Amino acid sequence: MKLLFDENLSPKLSILLRDLFPGSAHLRECGLKGCPDQNVWQFARENDFIIVSKDSDFRERSLLYGHPPKVVWLRIGNCSRQDLVQTIIFHQQAIHDLAADPLEAMLVLSPAGYFMNLKRSDQPPA
Repeated sequence: MKLLFDENLSPKLSILLRDLFPGSAHLRECGLKGCPDQNVWQFARENDFIIVSKDSDFRERSLLYGHPPKVVWLRIGNCSRQDLVQTIIFHQQAIHDLAADPLEAMLVLSPAGYFMNLKRSDQPPA
């Protein structure tokens, strides 16, 4: 399972997490810097990536269009790269479960350890 880190995240995340998520990449590595979300969505779909983003735009796309691609939405404010790495490592099993479940479309993560999975039929959170 490969993660595609959005532009709003550190380009070093793909390197730091490559052992846990082989084949992961940052948008810059894929030549997608500055591209519209639609292009990123299509690239992730065609190349079997899970999009990881702090941006709610991918959450909205997931709710509108379903998957693939699947989305990990990081509900984390301003924080260090190390905080992001620790959050992703802490939730690595949930991310693997997201990839394996044919019904799950999105995983929402927060620094407090709270997470929820959204399936295509779920209503968006209030």
